[in-house]
Amino acid sequence: MAKLMKYEFRKTLMVKMVILGLTALLEIVYLIGLWCKQEDMLGIGVALLPLTAFGSIMVTGLASVVILHRDMNTKQGYMLFMTPNSCYRILGAKVLENGLSILLTGACFFALGALDITLLVAKQGQLQELLDAIRSFITSIDTRLALDFPMLASFTVNMLLNWFSVVTACYLGVAISAALLNGKKLNGLISFLIIVLLSSLVSWLQRLATGTIVDFKTTFLVDAAVAFACAVVMYFATAQIMEHKLSV
Repeated sequence: MAKLMKYEFRKTLMVKMVILGLTALLEIVYLIGLWCKQEDMLGIGVALLPLTAFGSIMVTGLASVVILHRDMNTKQGYMLFMTPNSCYRILGAKVLENGLSILLTGACFFALGALDITLLVAKQGQLQELLDAIRSFITSIDTRLALDFPMLASFTVNMLLNWFSVVTACYLGVAISAALLNGKKLNGLISFLIIVLLSSLVSWLQRLATGTIVDFKTTFLVDAAVAFACAVVMYFATAQIMEHKLSV
């Protein structure tokens, strides 16, 4: 499994390097703007770094989906299924590598954001005023929301596992497209509709599980647990299709 995960990591390494390079460039712009008091550069960093974090997490997940599609639809990629590894191991390596990549990407951006806010406060002061303004904005949305580490951590875990669930739904859609719908009309459209249906089903189960919960932190965590459980189910469904329907 470790060798397969290493192989999957190599296939997504270029995407990760692009993300790292773009983040480093924007961070340099932010730091120059902060320490040299260049408001335009500081504004660019403040505006683009959060967007880069969000986009990087999405791209990290989608890159794995694109690679799975390539592996199942090209001769070069298809050679992977000729190795003495079950589809459960092959797909498991993809899922584990991608899940770890998403979590590490989210954790790195979370830490970078905390560092940048700390540097901004250290340089410009007014920490209490900044925190009060943020708390006021958050409580204006809902009084049950709070600006503290448990709330931020539960929200971050929720977002990452929900996106991981979407990625596994894409895996299943790709597997259905390659194994069951290959060569048929509207193959891509049907696969896309299956992914949308699966994502909607996960959302419905989450609403069902969190419908009576009042506390936001608990809601985020239960929501994340449902997303993870659905991701596990979709992994096994995808592996089952790959194992029994693909000619490997």
